[in-house]
Amino acid sequence: MSAPDLTVPQPPRGRRLRARDAVLVVIAVAALLILFEGSSIRSAGEEMDRGIARTIVLAVGEPAGWVADLLPFDDAADEALGFLSPASGLEGTGFDSATPAGPAAGAVGAVTPESFDPAELGADAAPPGELSKVLVTGDSLSMPLDTELARRLADSGDVEVVRDPHVGTGISKSGVVDWAQLSRRQVADEQPDAVVVFIGANEGFPLPLAGEGEAECCGPDWAAAYAERARRMMDTYRRDGAARVYWLTVPTPRDGSRQEITRTVNAALEVASQPFRAHVRVLDTVATFAPDGYRDAIEVDGRKQIVREGDGIHLNALGAEVAADSVLDAIRRDFGS
Repeated sequence: MSAPDLTVPQPPRGRRLRARDAVLVVIAVAALLILFEGSSIRSAGEEMDRGIARTIVLAVGEPAGWVADLLPFDDAADEALGFLSPASGLEGTGFDSATPAGPAAGAVGAVTPESFDPAELGADAAPPGELSKVLVTGDSLSMPLDTELARRLADSGDVEVVRDPHVGTGISKSGVVDWAQLSRRQVADEQPDAVVVFIGANEGFPLPLAGEGEAECCGPDWAAAYAERARRMMDTYRRDGAARVYWLTVPTPRDGSRQEITRTVNAALEVASQPFRAHVRVLDTVATFAPDGYRDAIEVDGRKQIVREGDGIHLNALGAEVAADSVLDAIRRDFGS
């Protein structure tokens, strides 16, 4: 038997896979994606611009998301892959371990002067001090608002703007980023004089109740649990009165199923801010962008212009400019021109 010609490539040894084996692998991977990341596929499709690509993704994502909602694997995947988050160490149960910002359940909390915005009473408010650093944070809603605020504040004076968006996160979902922990870290690291918060595109997840069990969105139990989480964040960001907080409500989305979540989130923000009206401003975006329900265009500079992205959720660049006007007006009222 002659020796093999080593100049000729030799076939690999071992078992040879057939085309059918490759098809089975693809099917298995697809099944795992549906089980563990079905809701992510749906969310990705919902955030795409309208077109054939979005239609194709949603054709897969909507049934995949429906299956994932029925099974526990999606949350398990978030927890298992939390180490991949750029905000390392911020996953977990910070809201559960944080000291409550409101009175204990069943107790009546004292009303303090901090519950009132002096301007609403016709009184002169003590200025918070010099504005030197602004933190702009939230989920994907905070972009491109953060860029617009950074540009304008840089043009108007020596103000540092820290942009810290966390895309895909939410106050009601803590598998990857826990906003109780994140807000504390942001304040400790940055010591901001003003904090702009724009978050709410990914809400609606079940929230644990004080006793046991959890509340589904969007009834009073869920709203109360969400408001308690938001209140803790507001308390952290206001830095015992040394800072001012500008929290934007969520503009009404196009999708009807999301509108109920948004309406509940916005109502919870109003309740959450009540003990801290002296330091926390809840800025109403609904009156600006959807006074009579969702709309793609509003009047800007005397003519109708598109202010929303194609996903029907986010603001586009022009919408961010309009929102920035509201934020900067509120900042000037507090810090002066």
